[in-house]
Amino acid sequence: MNNTLSVLFRALMFAMLTSIASIAACATSDSQSDSMITVTTRDASYVFTIELARTPEEMERGLMFRDRLPSDRGMLFLFPDEREVSFWMKNTLIPLDLIFADASGRIVKIAERAVPLSTELIPSQAPVRAVLEVNGGTAERLHIKVGDKLVYPALSK
Repeated sequence: MNNTLSVLFRALMFAMLTSIASIAACATSDSQSDSMITVTTRDASYVFTIELARTPEEMERGLMFRDRLPSDRGMLFLFPDEREVSFWMKNTLIPLDLIFADASGRIVKIAERAVPLSTELIPSQAPVRAVLEVNGGTAERLHIKVGDKLVYPALSK
């Protein structure tokens, strides 16, 4: 009986360690898929590590339910073509700046310090190809303005 319990215990420990290793591999895989985007202003360039919202589900979820975002990180929403879009802050716990850019990467609108949990729509008010979400106050702190540029491979030069 004692030997049987020992074998069962080892099998259970192996299964738990295998599960933990699988979860860690998935988390590492996600962080390795992060990429970089540069915001070029009149006076400087700023690099952000971004998560790319690829699927409709990722785009719908965005940065919802997160209680913090490092100051050098963000999320990029890329659309297949230029279009007018609207965002909201439902279930988003932190204030965000939404930076709307056209197909060339030129910033056409900045919605600063969007209010957490708000269901009020934040429209692009112009056709855009990309929206970069960063911490609220970032645009003001870095002097990012309409007319500045997002530099990212999927956006034309």
